[in-house]
Amino acid sequence: MSSSMHVAALPCLSLMLLLCSPGPWVQGQEFQFGPCRVEGVVLQKLWQAFWAVKDIVQAQDNITSVQLLRKEVLQNVPETESCHLIHALLRFYVNTVFKSYRDKAVEFGILKSFSILANNFFVIVSKLQASQEKMFSTRKTARRRFLLFHRAFKQLDREAAVTKAFGEMDILLSWMEKFYQL
Repeated sequence: MSSSMHVAALPCLSLMLLLCSPGPWVQGQEFQFGPCRVEGVVLQKLWQAFWAVKDIVQAQDNITSVQLLRKEVLQNVPETESCHLIHALLRFYVNTVFKSYRDKAVEFGILKSFSILANNFFVIVSKLQASQEKMFSTRKTARRRFLLFHRAFKQLDREAAVTKAFGEMDILLSWMEKFYQL
């Protein structure tokens, strides 16, 4: 292919990518975690990606007596705390769970769905927009909730803990769904 054909193909490819990816025209799809807002994330895509890996990941979880995302962490979270809590949880998933599970995702042949989840969590964390003055007083309480999760994670063998956290993503997605607005 000549270089002029490459140049001509670029605008077409760019247009296709632009039309196929969510942008500012995606109306009404946002997470509203208290004072924090994240637009352009399609919750259904997160669920589809998780359902595609759920059986494989959860079959690897041999510790059924422990739950990381238990009621004390996610139940009755005031809206004002939700921003800090989701930020801490998703940042933990991006920096710890996804980084540690990537090789297993390749091994199990679930890299595509794994990448969709990891990339969307990264996008949500990077887009969280918050009003710092509104959130300051709730930061400490949300931190306590996150530490309950983190302590339970640390009590397990690292590989088992990563697998359990990834397998419990349905609990996290269900909680996040409460903050999703169409």
